[in-house]
Amino acid sequence: MTFTELLSYEDALASFDPVMGLEVHVELGTKTKMFCGCSTELGAEPNSQTCPTCLGLPGSLPVVNAIGIESAVKIGLALNCEIAEWCRFARKNYFYPDMPKNFQTSQYDEPIAFNGFLDVQLEDGEIFRVEIERAHMEEDTGKSLHVGGATGRIHGASHSLLDYNRAGIPLIEIVTKPIEGAGERAPEVAKAYVAELREVIKALGVSEARMDKGQMRCDVNLSLRPTPESEFGTRSETKNVNSLRSVERAARFEIQRHAAVLTSGGTIVQETRHFHEEDGSTTAGRIKDNAEDYRYFPEPDLVPVAPAREWVEELRAGLPEMPRVRRNRLREEWGVSEHDMQSILNAGAVDSIVATIEAGADSTAARKWWMGELARNANEQGVVVDELPITPAQVARVAALVADGSLNDKLARKVLEGVLAGEGTPDEVVEKRGLKVVSDEGALGAAVDEAIAGNAAIADKIRGGKIAAVGALVGAVMKTTRGQADAARVKELILERLGVSE
Repeated sequence: MTFTELLSYEDALASFDPVMGLEVHVELGTKTKMFCGCSTELGAEPNSQTCPTCLGLPGSLPVVNAIGIESAVKIGLALNCEIAEWCRFARKNYFYPDMPKNFQTSQYDEPIAFNGFLDVQLEDGEIFRVEIERAHMEEDTGKSLHVGGATGRIHGASHSLLDYNRAGIPLIEIVTKPIEGAGERAPEVAKAYVAELREVIKALGVSEARMDKGQMRCDVNLSLRPTPESEFGTRSETKNVNSLRSVERAARFEIQRHAAVLTSGGTIVQETRHFHEEDGSTTAGRIKDNAEDYRYFPEPDLVPVAPAREWVEELRAGLPEMPRVRRNRLREEWGVSEHDMQSILNAGAVDSIVATIEAGADSTAARKWWMGELARNANEQGVVVDELPITPAQVARVAALVADGSLNDKLARKVLEGVLAGEGTPDEVVEKRGLKVVSDEGALGAAVDEAIAGNAAIADKIRGGKIAAVGALVGAVMKTTRGQADAARVKELILERLGVSE
């Protein structure tokens, strides 16, 4: 059975019940690594941010990053987890070229946070609870670059390059319990969970959680069973999925692939899978017939972690407003529907709109520009809106210029275009491009007279009571003024000139 043979999604769900498990790795935004003082800043020369400790050289000793511990506790609290009174790090032993110590310092049977949950809201407003098995601390590996092959993977490459700058960066791995009962909505639940988790992480300020930069990545475990009462089926594990859309596509593809294998009499192989962004497919990676023996044992060079209860409660009291609570509050304040709020969330525009309102714009104008012109521009560039080269304060200034009549909507779009193109602030773009609304009554009157004289037949229709025809004359004036007239004032002047009232 090849990966291209799929059962239709509808047929797959008619015959099988999907069960998922999601493992999300979050790269913490600490200034230094988890067990040494090396910088975590991105973009440095390869292997320039390393030391004997993160390279695992003999005689080096690790020291735990206190902010990493604090971040882990905050994440656990935000996910409604119990926080361990005492836990230890462990050595997870395996060999891979990007693991310089030949073991990963992680946690095994004693995670810092466990037994939690996260409620996620689906697009129709339904709330689905995802139960959390554990959130544990560990360190990231280095980065391999496979050179000479067609796919960028090790197979077919002529050689590999290794960069250990990332080795030792603190990670939190958040593992769900088996997600049951989602049925046909399983892919949607997976996407919604990762999206909500990302918002929680960002709200806590412990990571930027940029999936496109590898700061947050998801492994999608999936299996099928004949009925919800049956035992779990054999699972596949699609590794390192790095966008919300891809999480949903990976789950959907694997449901269809598993169903095709099972209905044809085949057997699911327990394996890792690679996800392919270009077509949403997965391909086989590494066979995992049996649970791997990582020979875990307690890390002898690190003391146990025992978060004081008073400190944990201080951190709990200091947690920010959680994203879903905040969205519900903002939705009521802005007077928008659940659907519209979901669209704002999907666009990644919530924080930008809030900041624009704080900069002086009203909520309607802020939503209009971020969800209209700017969302369209972001979509064309394949980025989220908060990655555009424009600030909320600049958007608020454009809204203010529209509100005081200096710009109309058409001109405002040109101003935004100029700011995005790096031409300066909104006021500088207005000045350079000459984009202010024509407000001189004499100039407007002359343009109106010209439009009436050049369109006598239309003017006669308006005089005869066909007020709707005024749009043609307004259009003529707007053309003459290069779109820089106030359309409402132009209409008033035309009707005054023709002696007609609405």
